Amino acid sequence: MVILPSSVTGSPRHMHEYTLDAMTFVRNYGRPDLFITFTCNPAWSEIKETLLDEQKPTDRHDILARVFKRKLAKMIEVITKSQIFGETRCWMYNIEWQKRGLPHSHILIWLKNKIKPTDVDSIISAEIPNPQEDPLLFDIVTKNMIYGPCGGFNSISPCMIEGKCSKKFPRRLIQETQSSEDGYPLYRRRKPGDGGYTAKIKKLNGNIWQEIIIDNRWVVLCSH
Repeated sequence: MVILPSSVTGSPRHMHEYTLDAMTFVRNYGRPDLFITFTCNPAWSEIKETLLDEQKPTDRHDILARVFKRKLAKMIEVITKSQIFGETRCWMYNIEWQKRGLPHSHILIWLKNKIKPTDVDSIISAEIPNPQEDPLLFDIVTKNMIYGPCGGFNSISPCMIEGKCSKKFPRRLIQETQSSEDGYPLYRRRKPGDGGYTAKIKKLNGNIWQEIIIDNRWVVLCSH
């Protein structure tokens, strides 16, 4: 029987020490204010420009890892030093890998000034941006932050269980952010024509590409 000490990176004892560190933050400062997921995008220009003609991003995990790590470090710097969400008390993150090999990070942020309910909509968005005011952001959200669509658009989507989406999409349209019974917020998702916007996207349904119009019911949470 071999027991790896905590000095071996990734060993059970090494990870357990990180768990104890994390619980120390919670014991001293309470629950974190922000939970952020940051995922590697194989379409990033820094990745595509480095590949050889016949290579795909999945052929070069070394490039994926290096670009992701640099971008992750920059984002944490923007949050903790530029203080875009306010002054940061402390923070931590981990890095995991998806089945297709793309790294992603889960980040916990503790702020010195707690987030008030009136601040939520300025930090988290579940809506399609105004295409006239910010076409670049509109393009980013509609290309990267749209769920599925599943259901009537794609009944054989992997998320469909007994005819329903296991991730609860499409979400309900509401005019204002609300607090639900389980303590989690129901984020603002305005109707088209009532402050909300729509987008025309192309999605693969089986072997056929379809052009569909989606609204805020299909937007995955993001921060603008």
